[in-house]
Amino acid sequence: MTASAAVESIRTIDKGGTIGLISAESYTPYDRPPLSKGLWQDTDIDDIWRKCKERNVEFFLKRLAVEINPSQKMVIDQQDDTYSYEKLLLATGGTPRRLPFGDGNIIYYRTLADYKRLRELADRYNRFAVIGGGFIGAEIAAALAMNDKQVTMIFPQQYICQHLFPAGLANYVTDYYREKGVEVLTGEEVTQVKGNEADLTVVTMNGREIAVNGVVAGIGIEVTTELAETAGLTVDNGIVVDKKLRTSHKDIFAAGDVVVFFDPFLKAYRRVEHEDNALTMGGVAGYIMAGDDDVEYNHSPMFYSDMFDLGYEAIGEINSGLEMVEDWQEKYKKGVVYYLQEGKVCGVLLWNVWGQVPLARDLIASAETFKSETLKGKLG
Repeated sequence: MTASAAVESIRTIDKGGTIGLISAESYTPYDRPPLSKGLWQDTDIDDIWRKCKERNVEFFLKRLAVEINPSQKMVIDQQDDTYSYEKLLLATGGTPRRLPFGDGNIIYYRTLADYKRLRELADRYNRFAVIGGGFIGAEIAAALAMNDKQVTMIFPQQYICQHLFPAGLANYVTDYYREKGVEVLTGEEVTQVKGNEADLTVVTMNGREIAVNGVVAGIGIEVTTELAETAGLTVDNGIVVDKKLRTSHKDIFAAGDVVVFFDPFLKAYRRVEHEDNALTMGGVAGYIMAGDDDVEYNHSPMFYSDMFDLGYEAIGEINSGLEMVEDWQEKYKKGVVYYLQEGKVCGVLLWNVWGQVPLARDLIASAETFKSETLKGKLG
């Protein structure tokens, strides 16, 4: 998605320059959010494709770039093919964290190929295990359950999205999943997945054995910085860039999940793994690479999720370890949660509250100090 956004911006300025897109994916760029959202409801798979094919791009698919030579301005792939460049964008994202067992029987959900594999199983079978109680795990469990599948969620925390939400809200969400028919095993870890194909047994640390037809894991990603490291670029939990999205080499840019950037609203360096960041940052990188030097990345990205009938938008630092102020219009059904550091709002969760992201962003940017009572009614 980041690469696709960069292509769109480049083509608004430079109609004829050559663009090559090297990707380990089997497909040209597509929207990722529908993989765990719309494609399980009413979105058609034909609607997820981005428009790169129409932008005069040469695609090198199923290719893994393994080395950059900045002095020669050259990229080398795993087949020893070489590609020269004037400007290079790294949008290498991340790879799913993996468990030390499973032998190919666990779907580490991230790509269109993963969706197709899970969809094929769901079209034939009924019982599924989802490992992980975070963002992806929650969305996939809901998607499968809404398609009348028997779903068991397994994770070590006490509640779904415990790292994001206040305890009361996280508890409510967990109970809501159970009401929707999802078996939620909290305080549990998977220690083994036995069997093969669609005849699998998930074994937990407490000795529980669960017979399933498919296993999905959503346990986070590891950022893919190895390629940047071959070029000697500055890496610190991601590829570090300036406001122009330049790396420590002036002709190499980076954008998307892999990037550590300065958020001018939070006044801090951070890395964000969500759609808004991928598209906005990719777009800005494309403009700058094509010669628009007036553009900078001065954005604080938002993210969103849908879980059954529950939905939210969020911006800033959403971390349940921070001080939180809850302002409910209807408890756990509609309201706003503010996340504070030293009295300053650094994150806002808009729970079933819509159209307030720009105001929430302004609130974070203000760096004003608040007491809990002065935040009540601020948004919503």
